[in-house]
Amino acid sequence: MLKKSTAVLLMVIGLLGGSLLTFAYTGTTTVGNSALGEGLLASVTGSSSASRSDIRKIETAMDLIQGQYYQDVDRTKLVDGAINGMMESLGDPYSSYMGKETAQQFEQSIEGSFTGIGAEVAAENGKVVVVTPIKGSPAEKAGLRSKDIILSVNGESLDGLDLNKAVSKIRGPKGSQAKVKIQRSGSPDPLEYTITRDNIDMETVTAHMESGGVGVITITQFSLNTAERFKAELAKLEKQGLKGLVIDVRNNPGGVLSVVIDIAQQFVPSGKTIVQVEDKNQKREEEKSKGSSKNYPVTLLMNKGSASASEILAGALQQSAGAVLIGENSFGKGTVQTSYDKQMGDGSLLKITIAKWLTPNGTWIHKKGIKPDIAVEQPEYFTAAPLNKEKSLKYNMNSSDVKNAQIILQGLGYNPGREDGYFDKATESSVIAFQKQAKLTASGIIDAKTAAAMEAKLIEKIRDPKNDNQLKQGIEEIRKEMKTSATK
Repeated sequence: MLKKSTAVLLMVIGLLGGSLLTFAYTGTTTVGNSALGEGLLASVTGSSSASRSDIRKIETAMDLIQGQYYQDVDRTKLVDGAINGMMESLGDPYSSYMGKETAQQFEQSIEGSFTGIGAEVAAENGKVVVVTPIKGSPAEKAGLRSKDIILSVNGESLDGLDLNKAVSKIRGPKGSQAKVKIQRSGSPDPLEYTITRDNIDMETVTAHMESGGVGVITITQFSLNTAERFKAELAKLEKQGLKGLVIDVRNNPGGVLSVVIDIAQQFVPSGKTIVQVEDKNQKREEEKSKGSSKNYPVTLLMNKGSASASEILAGALQQSAGAVLIGENSFGKGTVQTSYDKQMGDGSLLKITIAKWLTPNGTWIHKKGIKPDIAVEQPEYFTAAPLNKEKSLKYNMNSSDVKNAQIILQGLGYNPGREDGYFDKATESSVIAFQKQAKLTASGIIDAKTAAAMEAKLIEKIRDPKNDNQLKQGIEEIRKEMKTSATK
């Protein structure tokens, strides 16, 4: 378990809506022995006189504000605001300041549990952007997706807020509701989700065996206990006669670096590189495997929500262990942050980007992601937006909501005849057919009850492994490699 007195080397995507940070390399690092003040600043700048001058300037500004501003000012808020301003001036969404409460939430998240909606977010150009919803979380169940821009929460705009303030608005007590308005690429109008906040105690590893000795292990996050859980599940599969393995890191936002290295070492031969870290002086350090390879084939499933530690695992398995990557291009997060709490002295935490990480062959995937060896898209209905339940949809209407309804109807097997957003008679007939099957009033109008029933059926279909194109392809690829190996 991490302690507050430990400085942690972090590779971070950002804060989850449930206050989760994604990619941490646990290890001690030092930037001086004092709290934020002259000693620390001098160690960073290399000039104590410049530090004293800078500090005097900041203190003068604070004194002038406290003395001359027409209202009373909380000095603590001024200090926090000054630090936030410094971090924002970097123009780096992954460097940030966390107050005591947010820092505590961060520590909880590394341990694999937190309270919130369960969607990781990052700050991009003053906007709060979803990196990925956590598997099984309220956010995923509601329909949030990677790259969604969160515009407001319960009517309060997030535009221009620093990430910590935005997350504080997204968070809330268990059972409370967050009415989230988002902008999605390809959707002309904002979409609204009502998400009930919950405690999220993450079981980060699940596994099962398919026919023919093909095992599937899903990793939802790289928390402190994930490596041990992974080893235990892998051992169980191997005892059951494992002949090939599918590792699923789709919508996995990352986690602890030492954990992902431990997992990668189960497959990367000893001496081969797992990941490289390069500092601003272009000095590189390589993390070499101390493990061994397996005698069975491995594929890895990834998508746009596979970020940070997930991308390290993907790069290591592809380039150093010969695994096949299947699915979609990954998120693209390739920078390293150092997080300091002890030095701040009051329970707060400062996180600064200090390096970048690269794949074993030296590729920097930042903002580009990793391309799969075999690109596989999910069915169109996997990306259908939620329906507006405050406004009924009916014949002769034309809107993006109607288009989404048509995509859902098509996915459920009720052919509307078109998916261009115009509610014609064929669409009306397909709605009536659905309503009859669902034992609803067969009006042909998509009201709130019909919309909710359609979405529930769609979620049920999406969760059925039989409709998961990427999983099916991963299993098929393993079976193909097993067959090839058997004929050699």
